[in-house]
Amino acid sequence: MVEDLAMNEDTKQPMTPILKVRDGQVFYAEKQAIIDVNVDIHPNAVTAFIGPSGCGKSTLLRCFNRMNDVIPICRVSGSFEFSGQDIYDSEVDVVSLRQRIGMVFQKPNPFPKSIYDNIAYGPKIHGLASSKSEMQEIVETSLTRAGLWNEVKDRLDQPGTGLSGGQQQRLCIARAIAVQPKVILMDEPCSALDPIATATIETLIDELRENYTIIIVTHSMQQAARVSQKTAFFHLGELVEFGSTEQIFSSPVDERTQNYITGRIG
Repeated sequence: MVEDLAMNEDTKQPMTPILKVRDGQVFYAEKQAIIDVNVDIHPNAVTAFIGPSGCGKSTLLRCFNRMNDVIPICRVSGSFEFSGQDIYDSEVDVVSLRQRIGMVFQKPNPFPKSIYDNIAYGPKIHGLASSKSEMQEIVETSLTRAGLWNEVKDRLDQPGTGLSGGQQQRLCIARAIAVQPKVILMDEPCSALDPIATATIETLIDELRENYTIIIVTHSMQQAARVSQKTAFFHLGELVEFGSTEQIFSSPVDERTQNYITGRIG
């Protein structure tokens, strides 16, 4: 892996990573999906995971909020830290972890509830609002940050499933934001959307990085180049190369990265 040292633009000092992986390995029964991955994810940036299908990028993404826990044959080893805490420590409350590390899936999956209740559900569970007016503020702020408020403010009592695909995905992003996460994981968030909805989501991602750390898994190299500041290239379970997006796409160090970007593999 290419060493990537992120610097704070104000102090010119090395930034502390919000997520850190050392010797990360993931097995599905006897099959190894992630092989000795070492990577630092720095705050308030978009990091893109790219690589061929089955290369391990989504598997690694799901390690960060322990979504792999629901797969009985999955085994994770190595060190995975979030803000200095071991994600896989037995003392970690997984519900609390998933509040701080939210996730947006490939296919929009709004709850079969009203638009309002889709957003209010998480804050209600986590006790983030002590009054109806506080909850109203959380709902409005979340929908505003997801670029959806003006489109739905007059129909908050209508089902979230009645929205268009692109609106549903923004609703899911708003739902993730509502519980005040530090990190948002996005697994192919635009693969089910048309080009116009995709462009809207990409603009939103760029705006959200001011307040959140975002990791996006994408098959689209063009999308990675447009939305991310950092890019990690995976191949056959290995993290081949990690660095600034500009460097990865313009002057990759590893021949495998070059071959993927130019379409020779993948």
